[in-house]
Amino acid sequence: MESAIYIVATPIGNLSDVTIRGLDILRSVDVIAAEDTRHTRRLLDYHGISAKLMAYHEHNESEKAQALIDIVQGGRSLALVSDAGTPLISDPGHALVALAKREGVKVVPIPGPSALIAALSASGLPCGKFVYEGFLPVKRKAKNDALEKFRYESRTVVFYESPHRIVSTLEVLVELFSGRRMTIARELTKRFETITQGT
Repeated sequence: MESAIYIVATPIGNLSDVTIRGLDILRSVDVIAAEDTRHTRRLLDYHGISAKLMAYHEHNESEKAQALIDIVQGGRSLALVSDAGTPLISDPGHALVALAKREGVKVVPIPGPSALIAALSASGLPCGKFVYEGFLPVKRKAKNDALEKFRYESRTVVFYESPHRIVSTLEVLVELFSGRRMTIARELTKRFETITQGT
């Protein structure tokens, strides 16, 4: 296996939704850097993979990035995974990849599941051009300000939101975007998957 950092997309719900190449990489690398090692262990156990896991998450990514780079520069291989979907898309990893690029360490994308793309593809909204904003601010004023920028946006706009804040976010959306078509997707690829469209 080539010494590199492999950015491996993992299932967003259904543990079978992972590419064959992704599984091959996870079986072959020397170390897997995982957002939550317990969560990743379930995926690995499901697919019969035993691998060395290291925690790499938003609270330690700055200080751990150099240690992970050192692993690869020492001739070994590393996979980066998040809890679900493609790493770095509203998940940790930017510090590691940015440092790798600065230090000339090879970074290899292993594409696969993405909640953003899965939701967009089943939304019924135009997918040719879209804007991805990620998670909205928690406080109402900051959320209003962030959403106000999209009041006249003609492209489909995609946000992530916590289940605990969805009602308050919907209230703001109704105020700012009354009448605009909207889709809410939750629990994608899981037993209680729900994709609802309205205004």
